[in-house]
Amino acid sequence: MSTPGVRAVERHEAEIRVMLAFAIAGGCIGFVVAFYLAYLFPGIPQSVLLGEWVGAIFFAGFIARAIRKSSPSLAAPRRRRTLVVGSGERAAQLLGEPRRTELDGLTVVGLVDLNGVGLGRTIRGVRVVGTLHDLPKLAQQLRAEFAIIALEAGDLLEMRRAVDQCIAGALQFKTLPSPHELPQQAPGVSQLRNVRIDDLLGRAPANLDLPPVRADLCDRVVLLTGAAGSIGSELARQIASFGPARLVLLDQSESDLYFVHLELQQAHPAVAVLPVICDIAHAGRLAQVFAQHRPDYVVHAAAYKHVPLMETNVLEAVRNNVLGTLLVATTAVRYGASKVLLVSTDKAIKPSSVMGATKRVAERIIFGLPNLHRSGTDFRAVRFGNVLASKGSVIPLFERQLAAGGPITVTDPLVERYFMTIPEAAQLVLQAGSLPETAGAIAMLEMGDPVRILDLAEKLIRFSGRVPGKDVRIVFTGLRPGEKLMEEQVSTLEAGVPTSSEKIRISQTTESTGPELVQSLSRLFTCLDVGDQEGVLATLCELVPEGVPPLQQSRAAVTVGPRADRGDAGQWGALLDPTHVSWRERRRGVQRHAVPPDLRVTDRRQGTGCRRQTARVGGRRQTDVGMLLATSSSAVPNGS
Repeated sequence: MSTPGVRAVERHEAEIRVMLAFAIAGGCIGFVVAFYLAYLFPGIPQSVLLGEWVGAIFFAGFIARAIRKSSPSLAAPRRRRTLVVGSGERAAQLLGEPRRTELDGLTVVGLVDLNGVGLGRTIRGVRVVGTLHDLPKLAQQLRAEFAIIALEAGDLLEMRRAVDQCIAGALQFKTLPSPHELPQQAPGVSQLRNVRIDDLLGRAPANLDLPPVRADLCDRVVLLTGAAGSIGSELARQIASFGPARLVLLDQSESDLYFVHLELQQAHPAVAVLPVICDIAHAGRLAQVFAQHRPDYVVHAAAYKHVPLMETNVLEAVRNNVLGTLLVATTAVRYGASKVLLVSTDKAIKPSSVMGATKRVAERIIFGLPNLHRSGTDFRAVRFGNVLASKGSVIPLFERQLAAGGPITVTDPLVERYFMTIPEAAQLVLQAGSLPETAGAIAMLEMGDPVRILDLAEKLIRFSGRVPGKDVRIVFTGLRPGEKLMEEQVSTLEAGVPTSSEKIRISQTTESTGPELVQSLSRLFTCLDVGDQEGVLATLCELVPEGVPPLQQSRAAVTVGPRADRGDAGQWGALLDPTHVSWRERRRGVQRHAVPPDLRVTDRRQGTGCRRQTARVGGRRQTDVGMLLATSSSAVPNGS
């Protein structure tokens, strides 16, 4: 049974045959009239003239059909027969482009309407031949081999349908760039690009409330940590567009920071963009940076984020994500920053991994430490899920595996994740930082519906023109350390509250703060200083009681014996009072890392005597919680 779209094509071909017959008949009649008026062949039987008319119609139709059925090179040399999916404004702009068929060698043979409303009408000389549902049959009927998806921007459900139908019809396909990609140009054939996975997984563009964000960033000194990363670099691009007085890009990745700085210099020559190489866990170097630039607004995006990797590098995860956050927060307070925005993750909700737990502790630090609360600095945090095409994410991994011919590895057929595009995530982070109601709170970005990772893998394979399971294998490897099947958006300790932005809500927490948090952090940093990984893991789990397996299973597997530095804050509790004991005395009281017996070392103090009268910045690092929590003006180093 033929569908409406196929019947429309058949009607179109019938109309062409009728028009051909009328044209031949008109020609024959004109021929006969002309010859009779000229008396060129009097006495010719009328049957001969009738036979000539019928024969002309037959042979013309036969020749036309033979040409149409012949190879494409005879019908339209070097041009691919193309269907345009869409019959709206973008399709009309595409068809109206000058010399459109010569640009890429395309012959547009029909338009495909989404729902059949415009069936049969003509747009710029091209007929609407069917609906999206009929696309595979239309492609076969019209011998199309290529499709251009020209749907309206933000129509994501129809984009997914169009891609699925193009794949079902064995069509190669491309799409037009969205208006925000080419804001000054009309869409054209010369601008076609491949469909990207974020075209299918993204959401409608975020409506960024520009005036509050601009007021938050314009003419201010902004320091951005983790500026060379995927999210950090996008935050840097968007912050620079709002005209800060100075943008300090801080990261420890030299090469990536170089290219981000170069890009921003060229794009925003009026903005002072300064690259700074710095480890956020190096207290002395961090103090130098803050003393030199005096940032007013600090966006803290630096963190280790790779879940399985942090499971095997617990000490570095805590040092960077927990200690680094504490240092950034306390240094910002000492040097007079008015706002600190922590970029967090949805993996901090009921964390199942070391990475998620360290980010949750980072949140507790900026909202739970009493001295930070009394400082007057506006502390905020923003959580969101995975971002498409970020470093270490699943999409670049799949693309590399696909380029190598497979197989593509998926951890579990049921695993799901929330995804955002990098620009949308960065926009909403800045907007959350400007909302009055998110002050002193955790903001959670609206992540939409979860996406099954297996579906991602299958779509990427089909995008390449191959068949999943036949041309490219999909191998299930099992969940990696620290992973869970589905991420969560609500914790048992929190409640969601809407804000003035439909894509941002506040997570209100009922967690305990104050002395208990300080004591737990003291034990955590004591274990970190002596390299006690088991102690770090056990204390980390104590700081995150809402954690779920496999994190809590790791805690149960750790055998924690009695220690002098556990059970109470011990010497770390005394260090909360910066006047209790001198810095040099505190350093002598802290246990050092054990030295391997086969390593020969020389005590540097046995060499030439030091002639410095004042202590230098930097040197060997130990975690001094008391010094970090001393946020009064007396704790500000000299040189400011």
